[in-house]
Amino acid sequence: MTGLTSVFAQVCAAHGGNGYACWHREACAASMRMYADRMTLDTVSEDRGKALPGWKGTKYMTALQWSQVHTWRMSQHGLFPRFSSQDFLQAVTCTGGIQAQVASAAELALCTRVEGLSPRDVQAALWQDRTLVKTWAMRGTLHVLTASELPLYVAARDWQLTASWSKYFAAFGLTTSAQQEAFLSAIPHVLEQGPLTRQQLADVVASHTGMAQARDFILSESWGTPLKPSAYRGELCFGPGQGKTVTFMNPRGSIEEWQSIPPQLALAELARRYLRAYGPATSDDFRLWWGCGKTLAKTLFHELSEELVEVEVEGWRAFALRATVPLIQSVEPVEQIHLLPLFDAYTIGAAPRGGEPLLAPVYKSQVFNQQGWAFAVVLVNGSIQGVWDSTIRRSHIVVKVNLFCSSTTAIRTGIAAEAERLSHLFEKEVVLEDESPSSPQL
Repeated sequence: MTGLTSVFAQVCAAHGGNGYACWHREACAASMRMYADRMTLDTVSEDRGKALPGWKGTKYMTALQWSQVHTWRMSQHGLFPRFSSQDFLQAVTCTGGIQAQVASAAELALCTRVEGLSPRDVQAALWQDRTLVKTWAMRGTLHVLTASELPLYVAARDWQLTASWSKYFAAFGLTTSAQQEAFLSAIPHVLEQGPLTRQQLADVVASHTGMAQARDFILSESWGTPLKPSAYRGELCFGPGQGKTVTFMNPRGSIEEWQSIPPQLALAELARRYLRAYGPATSDDFRLWWGCGKTLAKTLFHELSEELVEVEVEGWRAFALRATVPLIQSVEPVEQIHLLPLFDAYTIGAAPRGGEPLLAPVYKSQVFNQQGWAFAVVLVNGSIQGVWDSTIRRSHIVVKVNLFCSSTTAIRTGIAAEAERLSHLFEKEVVLEDESPSSPQL
């Protein structure tokens, strides 16, 4: 328990000593005491049936229903009920970040979860208040995170100048470790003067280091791979755009106190958050979400074994945080329809798993394509039952819906309500078109 106490203290300190993180720690500790007499040294299964010796599990496996799991996940994502506008940062914290390759989709994802929030509010939080930060995070993809929690994600990433990264730098002329370190050190230093465009950053870094190849390196890829190490170190993030041109800035300038957290403890905390928002799950599910190797993910779940319990969801086995199981069991299934945007955290984080009815396999290619896109989906009571897209016209927005299931009155009513919400967000009339096979017009 000493190790867990250390986690509680350090993560709570990183969050100001109170709030969601501390509440969660206390709940876990209380739950572990409550169930201590039921713990055994039985071998339990993980990763869809592979036995892992040494796990501590309960003698009797807890059974859950998919309706309970879906309702629980929706509640954790602020899909039902939605977060209040005063607590909008919790929509980012509880989902473990909002994916942000497409800025408008990230704005819509937050507005979907927060009552009364507008895209302008999200932009203000990013570029004026700077309570949000846009940077490369899980899986090397762009995310919106809360600025106060950026140190937690940076610590969990624990980026190091490995041989593979060194080889990547060397391919662009930064061949020695001294040159590579000089390049990495220069970026946060030059960004202290304020936001810079990619071209400006390339020029200033080349001038500061005296390495002309640094300019070519930064400009070599529009996807930003040369800048990702600096983002992973917490020394670069996106700044306010200059027209259609992106800028970069040093996030540490707007974070009052950068809390130092041991990497192992930080990663364990993010695993807990993942399990709370997307669980039940296996270590392999977490691996896909975070973007790490199988060994690291399995080791992490072993280290958290006292906080986990194996559950069975209608024949599918996975792990849940022990403290959340009574809460999942107590939820009442709800009838809810949502239009989730591109790359939504719910769609990606709760992606189809073995035996899980989130999305029928026959429709998987319509939601996830081979280029890495996650399309906008129709969520019916927590499961993906269709896709949608929108086209902006001069006077209105056309929303086309393609359902995978039969169109019922409840579904049509729910989609119409979501269309009305979109109309208020975009301040334009929304015209619905149903492209579902043999379906009546919405």
